Amino acid sequence: MTSTTTALTELTGHYDIDPAHTRIGFVARHAMVTKVRGGFNEFTGSFDIDGDNPAASTAKLTIKTGSIDTRNADRDAHLRSGDFLQLDEFPEINFVSTGVNQTSDTAFDVTGDLTITGVTKSVTVEFDYEGTAKDPYGNTRIGFEGSATISRKDFGITWNAALDTGGVLVGDKVVLEFEVSAIKAA
Repeated sequence: MTSTTTALTELTGHYDIDPAHTRIGFVARHAMVTKVRGGFNEFTGSFDIDGDNPAASTAKLTIKTGSIDTRNADRDAHLRSGDFLQLDEFPEINFVSTGVNQTSDTAFDVTGDLTITGVTKSVTVEFDYEGTAKDPYGNTRIGFEGSATISRKDFGITWNAALDTGGVLVGDKVVLEFEVSAIKAA
């Protein structure tokens, strides 16, 4: 039974992100006329919810940069290169929360330090609580969806190519997308 009206205190505990049921993705403009969507296939993360004091909740996420997947091998290789994510020097992207603010019964702003290519910036991800359920194995699962928009230039990722028709090949703004399923520790 899924419930989005569960009392927040019932959610208190430690949760490990289930990578088999979680998507960490992104969307960026391409050639100023369309969007390219992609994701990361390898990541680990966890969070601790304090239902009595949501501001004391914490989260962390580590993404393997080399697991980027846009369904195009050539583009993925370019994204791993020195022009973008610099995989050889920076094999991981990290997020560590610095604050949690409950904005409604089911919404939370999670602010933290996001590190990409060795550059750390504060980013706020707006999350919606999607519900809690017991899975067939007796695990308590919790779901959150969220997003944040970042500037890739803020992280030193400035490569681009001018288009004959004006504009550039790759947009600066990148929307980060999080569809999280996590399992509560026993």
